[in-house]
Amino acid sequence: MPKTSAGLLPYRWRDRRLEVFLVHPGGPFWANKDRHAWSVAKGEVEPGEDLLHAAQREFFEETGLALAGSATPLTPLTPVRQAAGKLVHAWAIEADIDAATIRSNSFPLEWPPGSGQVQQFPEVDRAAWFDIAGARGRIHKGQVALLDELRRKLGG
Repeated sequence: MPKTSAGLLPYRWRDRRLEVFLVHPGGPFWANKDRHAWSVAKGEVEPGEDLLHAAQREFFEETGLALAGSATPLTPLTPVRQAAGKLVHAWAIEADIDAATIRSNSFPLEWPPGSGQVQQFPEVDRAAWFDIAGARGRIHKGQVALLDELRRKLGG
């Protein structure tokens, strides 16, 4: 059975342009990658977990920021399947986040490989706002449809 992820896609308007908030994965594999390396802040859904709850939890784990209070409208986006088969569920939410304030959780990794040394790396090493054109060149190719749908829904 393919893995399932869920996350939040914050957006805002700047000078009448639609911008989206994306995160860059941490760790040595992604350190020098930019094009199609960025992502919606998301993560795996636990067995039996509500998808929206998982999206909110994962966003918090990867950014240290809590979004989506009971009064904050969320726009569900059509799930996308990435090339490796992972199904990604996402909700768009209007928010103005200072990307410099994120604080990600970390994961252990043997680095360098075969060294026997385990190091901690942040799940997300940075976040940034991009207009849709800029985001299309940076977001994981399997998630481009989320940007296109958001733009259609908002008219941006």
